[in-house]
Amino acid sequence: MSMFSTGVLVLTSPLHALPLRIAPVLSSAAQLVERTLYVHLHPGLNLGGGSPPRPVFIPPAADLSSFIARLYSKASNVCGHLDVRVLLTNVCANPAACVPNGPFPTPQALSHPPEVLLTDFPLQDPGQSHQVTRSLQRYAGRCYVCGPSLPSVLLTGARQEEEEDAPAGPGERTGPLEAYSDVVVGGTFDRLHGAHKVLLNVSCLLASKRLLIGVCDQAMLHKKVLKELIEPYALRVQKLQEFLRDVRPSLQVEVVPLDDPYGVSVVDPFLQCMVVSEETRRGGEAVNKKRLENGLRPLVLHVMQLLKDERRTLPEEEKISSSSLRSRLLGALLAPPKDAPHLPPLPYVIGLTGGSGSGKSTVSRQLEALGAARVDCDRLGHEAYLPGTPAYRRVLEEFGRELLHEDGTINRATLGKKVFGNQERLKALTDIVWPEIRVLVKRRISRAGEEGKEVCVLDTAVLLQAGWTDLVHEVWVAIIPEEEAVLRITRRDGVAAEDAVKRLQSQWSNAKLLEHANVALSTLWEPEVTEKQVLKAWTRLQTRIQQRQQGHAKVTPSSQL
Repeated sequence: MSMFSTGVLVLTSPLHALPLRIAPVLSSAAQLVERTLYVHLHPGLNLGGGSPPRPVFIPPAADLSSFIARLYSKASNVCGHLDVRVLLTNVCANPAACVPNGPFPTPQALSHPPEVLLTDFPLQDPGQSHQVTRSLQRYAGRCYVCGPSLPSVLLTGARQEEEEDAPAGPGERTGPLEAYSDVVVGGTFDRLHGAHKVLLNVSCLLASKRLLIGVCDQAMLHKKVLKELIEPYALRVQKLQEFLRDVRPSLQVEVVPLDDPYGVSVVDPFLQCMVVSEETRRGGEAVNKKRLENGLRPLVLHVMQLLKDERRTLPEEEKISSSSLRSRLLGALLAPPKDAPHLPPLPYVIGLTGGSGSGKSTVSRQLEALGAARVDCDRLGHEAYLPGTPAYRRVLEEFGRELLHEDGTINRATLGKKVFGNQERLKALTDIVWPEIRVLVKRRISRAGEEGKEVCVLDTAVLLQAGWTDLVHEVWVAIIPEEEAVLRITRRDGVAAEDAVKRLQSQWSNAKLLEHANVALSTLWEPEVTEKQVLKAWTRLQTRIQQRQQGHAKVTPSSQL
């Protein structure tokens, strides 16, 4: 059966039975759906009867929130490529109040219109299949805005697997969930993942009127791991709003920027409850302390357990987290390479760049060990200054013969002092030297091709500034935090920290470099972690080169993650 972009999975099993079945059901659904999977709980729904099925309403209860947490946890590990969204439109303590004008609410318009219907409804006999699928189609037409005869698939044949989870644990909450008119939750919400979705779904269960969401911005991102890879604030807000429109469209949602640990939660008098994780509980307690100082009632803290990440590798966190997802982007394709018909297909040229201390030379040497021809552009820069070259003569004409050593070579340290901090003089120098280095780079690339090398890597700090991207098929960027770069520069070059900071500030920032990156790498952690990143990037690069040679469609980032 062909793949569908978006599907709705209608789960009809009782909630207490689903924990032991959800992993195989999700695994089967992932074989049919490739982007967005809506999961809607309809425990006890009868799709096999002669009469049209009536809607199922679920009271907001603790066991429901526990199951939702399990579902997202399993989805993260079983079908992590899918955007899974648990719909809460039929969660209602008083069904008569929810649908006063009939048994069904108004059909819900989902952000991504469904292309296939899936269900775990158990068949009594094979001859019942057509009846069940037709019943599912009619039922879905009353619940969602969708086509009248969407393909319907029964997942009852999904292989049953034993899981470590028990249907209910003695330490879990039981009974109904307390409802609060106004609930607040905060976080970075970068690359919306399973743990975020649990937090948001449970917040939607607790809030009867308004959900206030504080999203970290600016100063609150400074200490985040790989902060340069965090999605822009506007994009994170957009994804949040779309997710919540699908999950609980009746809820009033407000999203505000969070520029300090407290935000509006310490001044909003209408708030009653804050949803926190075990990790952020102390932050919630600090909010309550501030509220008391401001003459406001403290918030009820609803504490959520952290979800363990079964896909974790070092140096990632044990919990499902945005920082782990960002670290998994290292070595993967962030943006598809631009077409370069003016370049020969081989050698395939990688332009590797990064700021001082970023470790790009370490990365380039590891790529060389894997089989790439390495072009050290800093060394070529030295060649460009040698006596007798065009650049040598022009530099002396522009900056004076006092630059010379006794042996007639240019003192590059003295030259550097003349141009550092002076943009006009620096441009005068680069206008002389960069074109000469470019000529040498093109010669080395040609030589690599003559030697039969399939990949050539340019190790160059000025790839983007010099405008050499037309020489390469892809841009790879090495990044590390500024504070780590300062430490490395002071140790390596014996300069003061202030001078190291000035050097970094004179260069392009990590964020600006990443705007042009096809692949990002980081040498922040142990050498073996860097080696794994480089090997991952190299392996995926080989696939891209092979696909291009075979004339396949352009490789996209989603196919490389």
